[in-house]
Amino acid sequence: MQATLSRTLPSRPALPLLTLIDPREQTGTMLILLVMGVVAAAVGMRWWGVPLWVATVAVLLTLLPPAVLKWRGDLRLFGATAMVMSILLAMQGFHSVEHAAQLIEYHLLGWPMRNSAGLISAANAEWIHFVWNWTVLAVVVYLVRAGVRNPWAWLLLAWSLAHTLEHTYLFVRYLAVLDELGRLGATNIPAQGLPGILGRDGWLATSAVTQGTFLCRLPGFTTVVRLDVHFWWNTGETLLMILAANAYCARGFKSEGRVRALDTAA
Repeated sequence: MQATLSRTLPSRPALPLLTLIDPREQTGTMLILLVMGVVAAAVGMRWWGVPLWVATVAVLLTLLPPAVLKWRGDLRLFGATAMVMSILLAMQGFHSVEHAAQLIEYHLLGWPMRNSAGLISAANAEWIHFVWNWTVLAVVVYLVRAGVRNPWAWLLLAWSLAHTLEHTYLFVRYLAVLDELGRLGATNIPAQGLPGILGRDGWLATSAVTQGTFLCRLPGFTTVVRLDVHFWWNTGETLLMILAANAYCARGFKSEGRVRALDTAA
């Protein structure tokens, strides 16, 4: 079995996670499709007025077939748990790009908050944020139950839970404001972009429970705009996800009860 592993897996890298996220034989295909997709998207936006979010989705769909083949390879080499982790990291990676794009649009380009919606503006909706974060939390719970148990994984679970509760609070507020606007007949006024628990005008800054305490004056926690709050929520989640995944890969991949340890592949 060790000889088989030696042919299958490279020697243990400095960052074991690199073995999992490596596209391997799909690298060339992904690069070619990415370049072709970006060029086609630029032409479509420039000459045919294709919206940015449509062009972005088209590029992602172009990359999906080789990505699926890569994930099938992960399943074959490392098992289901590692494959799910690989998919989550890829999706979270693009989600991080979205948050970075919003930050650039608002702080560097000076766009209004309502227009700083990232690459896929159509997905910048409260219910999508709500579903996305509950999905991430569910996947993290699955990974922990499947054996991804290290200090970083437990911190990731706690962070993801807190992040999800923030978006649950936002979604409940969104529905309440939407209902109130509907009863007032103001159906054409959007309720998107309300403050949450943290940030400027959030619960921590304005609640009667925190008034008169240091909690309502915490720098950053009660002063930054919502866009910044969720950039840092996402950044923390991404970093913990990477650290938890790297620790799991260093310990070894488990597949159907067999340990395929990276350090035995040397």
